[in-house]
Amino acid sequence: MTVREAGATGAEAQTSAPGPVDPASPVDPVAPVTPVAPVIRTGRPRDSRADEAILEAVLDLLSEGVTVDAISIEAVAARAGVGKATIYRRWSNKQAMLADAVRELKGTGPQPHGSNVRERMLSLLRVTAKGHDARAAKIFPCLIPEVQRSDIAYRIWQEAVVEPRREVGRQVLRQAVADGELREDLDIEVALSVLTGSILLNRMLRWNPNLDDDTLPERVVDMVLEGITAR
Repeated sequence: MTVREAGATGAEAQTSAPGPVDPASPVDPVAPVTPVAPVIRTGRPRDSRADEAILEAVLDLLSEGVTVDAISIEAVAARAGVGKATIYRRWSNKQAMLADAVRELKGTGPQPHGSNVRERMLSLLRVTAKGHDARAAKIFPCLIPEVQRSDIAYRIWQEAVVEPRREVGRQVLRQAVADGELREDLDIEVALSVLTGSILLNRMLRWNPNLDDDTLPERVVDMVLEGITAR
């Protein structure tokens, strides 16, 4: 082992030790979310094949039921067939790596299209109802309990999954208010929660088998718009 490799190994040991999380302490659902700081990468060019192998390894472990807290850099490296140093050259810590893996699972957030608020909201919610990776149906329901007890899981969930998509929905509703389609006194946050909540609940937890995922977005949007449309 060279001196440089020995130094890298020592840095890994210091970086990979996350602080303890008290399972008994619930996470405040309205606490401000501190985004995962972007990683500044230097040195030789990255191998995109290693990136893909690492993120796929994380998603495979999650889909097999390994919890966020239990996933380790060592386990990911072994599954991906890379060294720990390869991971640390790309991500400063486990949380940053997990956040990128969840982003990879969700894919690029949908952008609204259509000529009115109904069409724009449906273009967003139909994507929410469908998803694009079969592993999501296994991973996201397992993440929900962890979001309640793990600060790491909560911040990954908010920063990588929920908030970017929530902001797109806010923009659609704000524009509809500005265009006179929706009431001026509309509570944007409540309206958005009503529109998205039932669809997410049914997709992730199979809440009501009598509701069809293909038609639910249209039924929800039409019912909600009936109450919030400008008169």
